[in-house]
Amino acid sequence: MAGRGVRIRLAAVIAALAILPAVGTLGITAPGAIAATAAPTAQADYPTWQDVKNAQASEAATKKQIAAIKAELVRLQAEVEQTQAVAEAAGIEYEKAQNAYDEQALITQKYQEQADAAQAESDASRKAANQLLAELGKTGGGDLTANLLGETESADSLLYRLGAMTKATERSEAIYAEALRQQKTAQALTNQAVVEQAKLEEYRVAAQAARDIAVAAAQAAADKLAEQQAHQAELEAQLAVLVEKRQATEADYLKGLRAKYGPGAAGEVSASGWARPAAGYISSGYGYRYHPIGGDWRMHNGTDIAGAGCGAPIYAAHSGTVTYAGPNGTLGNYIQIAHEDGTSTGYGHIVSGGIMVRIGEYVGPGQNIAKVGSTGGSTGCHLHFLVRIGGNLTDPVPFMRARGITLG
Repeated sequence: MAGRGVRIRLAAVIAALAILPAVGTLGITAPGAIAATAAPTAQADYPTWQDVKNAQASEAATKKQIAAIKAELVRLQAEVEQTQAVAEAAGIEYEKAQNAYDEQALITQKYQEQADAAQAESDASRKAANQLLAELGKTGGGDLTANLLGETESADSLLYRLGAMTKATERSEAIYAEALRQQKTAQALTNQAVVEQAKLEEYRVAAQAARDIAVAAAQAAADKLAEQQAHQAELEAQLAVLVEKRQATEADYLKGLRAKYGPGAAGEVSASGWARPAAGYISSGYGYRYHPIGGDWRMHNGTDIAGAGCGAPIYAAHSGTVTYAGPNGTLGNYIQIAHEDGTSTGYGHIVSGGIMVRIGEYVGPGQNIAKVGSTGGSTGCHLHFLVRIGGNLTDPVPFMRARGITLG
């Protein structure tokens, strides 16, 4: 019978143990206890914060390269426009030189045609004069005086012919002289035109050379611009991949963080599970100090972090349960979080209406729990951050440093 009684009692104990998880699920807690959400314990191979930083750094480096290329593209575009303008100006000068050369060539040709015509007229006059002289020699044969005195009838004819020949000779000589003058004038003009044309040819060649150089420079600038544009396109394609990779890394990191510390965990969390409570610099350290309001030396039980400004986010330094959230004397609006390792952290001077959690809520490291303010005994917006170990105060700076977090 005794054995049977033991078995009955043992069965009752087992049954009681079996229903304990159900009691917890129903939210039944001991009197005065805080209804806290259990910390997640899921573990997986997720990216670390260093992986996130590396992804961000790669993306930032590529963005920097793209920014540098964009600046270079602006410079190159200006260079292209400048060299193109120079090439166009050189082209205009080249055209002017070519037109001047062509006009001078026509003038030279005209002068040459005039000289050739004058030479032809001069040659014709000489030929006519020579023919008349030859004809005169044939008329009388022998002595011209005897011919004139001996034959009366033929004398008149001969005198007439001599007079005509004399006039023809004089006309021929005048024509020849004028032709010779025209020829000399035309030749002089032709010679001068040739000289000027040679100069113009030099100018034309120089203008063409300048144009060719300018065009080559413009083309080189355009090629460089096209090359940099292609490089930019390549980098932007790489950036798109890096952004996607960074976003995926951050998402996986956040997923792992929340799987480990709860749905509120976020941001940079050290390997030991701690995060910076606020951005900014340390405006007042832990220990005795001259109180800015009281005007006496007294203990400063935390570290003041300022610089982020009123309304800046305040983050949970570690996962745990909110044990207090409300006004707390000179600390103003205040939050206290109890952590599973026996430590606790406090956050003071929260702006009115800036408390974002409630008592009993489980929070993760890096979770935004409040906003920076200047409530209570404060002279400006900042976070008063304090740490307790087993209920006793400790300096937050070395405490957090030992956990991979630097304050300020």
